[in-house]
Amino acid sequence: MSVNKISTIFFGTHDFGAQILQGLIDNGLFDIQLVITQPDKPVGRKQILTPPPVKVLAEKFDLKIDQPSSLKTYSLTDLQTYELGICAQYGLIIPQTVLDAPKHGIINIHTSLLPKYRGASPIQNALIDGESETGVTIMKMDAGLDTGPILAQFKIKIAEDDTYATLEQKLAKTANLGLTEAVLGYISGKIVPQPQDNNLATTCGQFSREDGKIDWSKTAKEIYNLYRGLTPWPGVWTTTDDLFFGVEKGKRIKFLEVKLSDKEVESRKLKVESDGLFVGCNNGAIEVLELQVEGSKPMDAKSFINGYLKK
Repeated sequence: MSVNKISTIFFGTHDFGAQILQGLIDNGLFDIQLVITQPDKPVGRKQILTPPPVKVLAEKFDLKIDQPSSLKTYSLTDLQTYELGICAQYGLIIPQTVLDAPKHGIINIHTSLLPKYRGASPIQNALIDGESETGVTIMKMDAGLDTGPILAQFKIKIAEDDTYATLEQKLAKTANLGLTEAVLGYISGKIVPQPQDNNLATTCGQFSREDGKIDWSKTAKEIYNLYRGLTPWPGVWTTTDDLFFGVEKGKRIKFLEVKLSDKEVESRKLKVESDGLFVGCNNGAIEVLELQVEGSKPMDAKSFINGYLKK
């Protein structure tokens, strides 16, 4: 039986949102008539004005794009012509007037098993906390912070070596596979949105660069999990005052790639072995595969050893 395409407005900004938008385009069920994304922003040291990933993808498919800095006074005339809104990593507040404008409201694709990890950083926090399972929640949006009723949830396992990048891709794939069933069930009335249990809710905010500073009193596993959750942004780092020698005092050293190691290394000390660089933690050790000294380019462990530790 053929199904008429659903006229859809999409809200999204970041990489995960772009992966969801690509899934909607490939799906064939959704007629994406408008994409709302955040304005272009200056990026990097040169502050080059850069479009968000969702805009880049939307332009590739010649989709209509709007980039308001706020939705507080957004015109509702056009929005009321859409059957459904879909939101994924949009990043700006959507007021109730906009949420109510499409015929079936707006649904959100959230990267946790709500009500756990409401907020801006569910993927990061699941990894930092060492969770073995997470998932995607498809929910009807309300004016609260990820508090709306749930349409569907899809669980996935977290691999021990998953990082933010790999887990985000798994979650996007899971969401795209489950979205059609959830949307059709919701629109037809076969799926009735179920309220969340607010007593079980946890909330997570945005991270800053300072959140990536390594506390060497933590175990190797805890430090590795911090790396998994905060790579590539804001990244994990230490200072030459805390740990390293061979580099001038006060420098930051960012760890770009690390893994757990079974080497025996004294806590807060470095060990160089066969061109490998190991750091002792409170319990266990990590191997540093790639790092970056403040003011220098990224380098592998061998280059760091030869350039700094063998002077």
